[in-house]
Amino acid sequence: MTSLRARANAGEKLIGALLRMPSEELVEMLAVAEFDFVLIDCEHGPADIVALRNHIALAAVHDVPAIVRVGENDRGQILRVLDQGAEGILAPHLDTAADAAALVDASLYPPVGSRGFATYSRAGRFGEVAPADHLARYLENTLVLGMIESPGGVAAVDEIVATPRLDGILVGPADLAASSGPDDMPVPDAIAAVHSALAASGSLRMDIVGTRAAAEASFAAGADLVVYNLASSLMRHLRDLASPER
Repeated sequence: MTSLRARANAGEKLIGALLRMPSEELVEMLAVAEFDFVLIDCEHGPADIVALRNHIALAAVHDVPAIVRVGENDRGQILRVLDQGAEGILAPHLDTAADAAALVDASLYPPVGSRGFATYSRAGRFGEVAPADHLARYLENTLVLGMIESPGGVAAVDEIVATPRLDGILVGPADLAASSGPDDMPVPDAIAAVHSALAASGSLRMDIVGTRAAAEASFAAGADLVVYNLASSLMRHLRDLASPER
């Protein structure tokens, strides 16, 4: 099966959903609904590795790749997430090129990075994959994404996106707004600046949205991957269901 990274780099427009654990049934529902990927949140959601493994394995049963949003600067979690078979990492709070380089280093095997090497995990089919093949597969197909969520990250965007083997960026609009002051660039302008830098560098752009109309607008504006904030979308739907005329 073609990897998510290869599909995105080939120009395919990919739709996913951000969900927080525990939500195994939602993972399966997203797969049945034919989403391209699931993004499992271990930054603002529980980061229990056993539950996470179940979510990743269930998605794999349906041939749906999983990306995991990890905690900030958590190399150990990145290692465990990839060993369990996640196809990609999304890391929050890239403020500098050094942050981006550290993310790449933690996510990829040598000689590109320094991820610990093991073939006996779920990702290596419990030792049934030849070490050289396992190494080559994960060097080629691990999707490495970061988040820009501060005025400092916006200011350093050109250096961040120039980081070798960093595949792309998601702007975190909520954190960017919260961390921006009156002397900083207005948030819409900051987001536009990041998107312009991504387009100029050829880096992948991921957007987070709440509605189908917003997803369509993001794709039309140049996004490569779009992810629904599922909690927000579900709450909107549930409030609508809870308020029929009566």
